[in-house]
Amino acid sequence: MLPALLLPVLLTVAAPASAQSAPASCPSLLDQRFNRLQDDAPQHLCQYAGKVVLVVNTASYCGYTGQYEGLESLYAKYQPKGLVVLGFPSNDFGNQEPGDSKQIADFCFNTYGVKFPMFAKTSVTGKEANPLHAELAKITGTAPKWNFYKYLIDRSGKVVGSYPSRVGPNDARLVGDIERVLAR
Repeated sequence: MLPALLLPVLLTVAAPASAQSAPASCPSLLDQRFNRLQDDAPQHLCQYAGKVVLVVNTASYCGYTGQYEGLESLYAKYQPKGLVVLGFPSNDFGNQEPGDSKQIADFCFNTYGVKFPMFAKTSVTGKEANPLHAELAKITGTAPKWNFYKYLIDRSGKVVGSYPSRVGPNDARLVGDIERVLAR
């Protein structure tokens, strides 16, 4: 049996690393939960506090669907510097995301090798918009008008840019903005 004096020391040492490295505060924009695409497990966006976040509404059957490849490349290149891409499949535009979570997850991984975090299908515009997209639209004055609309959020949780669908992941303006925000 351990003396009572050692118990607090052992509890402190045994705390999981994730609890020790968790951000001290979570920006209000990220203080939300969404279900993960592949298994519907709830995920708190606060886990991305302190990172540069690129939020993208996606669809599997859109003229812009090829952007998955560029988004995955951005994620792979800049993740070590603090970028995370968050994908939110949506069927809001042209019925271009009709599948269920398993179909969407299989498509994203098998067709484009998507490894960045993806969340369950959701609405991103109008009265049914999820709380994150509703807030992003309010802050920027622009809701997504089509699939693959992007919002860039800095490490403090401030929206620093929004980009229409035609602005691809390799666009010089988007990449420049990401690099500038990562360097801060």
